[in-house]
Amino acid sequence: MDISSRLEFAAEPAEVYTMLTDKAYLEEVCVASRSLEYEASVDGDQTHTSRKLAAPESSARFTGPTLTVNDDTSWGPAQPDGSRTADVRLTVSGQPVTLKAVMRLTPGGKGSQITLSGELKVAIPLVGKRIEQSAAPAVMAGFRTQQQVGDDWLSR
Repeated sequence: MDISSRLEFAAEPAEVYTMLTDKAYLEEVCVASRSLEYEASVDGDQTHTSRKLAAPESSARFTGPTLTVNDDTSWGPAQPDGSRTADVRLTVSGQPVTLKAVMRLTPGGKGSQITLSGELKVAIPLVGKRIEQSAAPAVMAGFRTQQQVGDDWLSR
């Protein structure tokens, strides 16, 4: 299932990139997404979070009461205008769920825009498409949480 979203931040791309690759910011996103447990790490241009979340009601019968969502983002170098591109891979431990996406950070809007576009795939015969449709809103809610936490972060 194709998935896309867009965020805007009131800061230049270099400042937004610094935020997105700050372990403390990633931890705030984990807390704001109501993680039961989490870990976050940064290694140069690569970030990783692992969040244990309550499973959405629509998928709990397949997954159990919790899901561990792993998010790995690998950023490319800055362009002269400060823009960057990242490869994003989201997986759910023990489940045949993946999101492979590209995230672009560019100047625009209130200062910077982030666009996410990719494919959400649930590899379960017969019901995979239905689960993709029910999982997509949760994936997008997680992306919007970055907006909420980021707006607060940048206002400090």
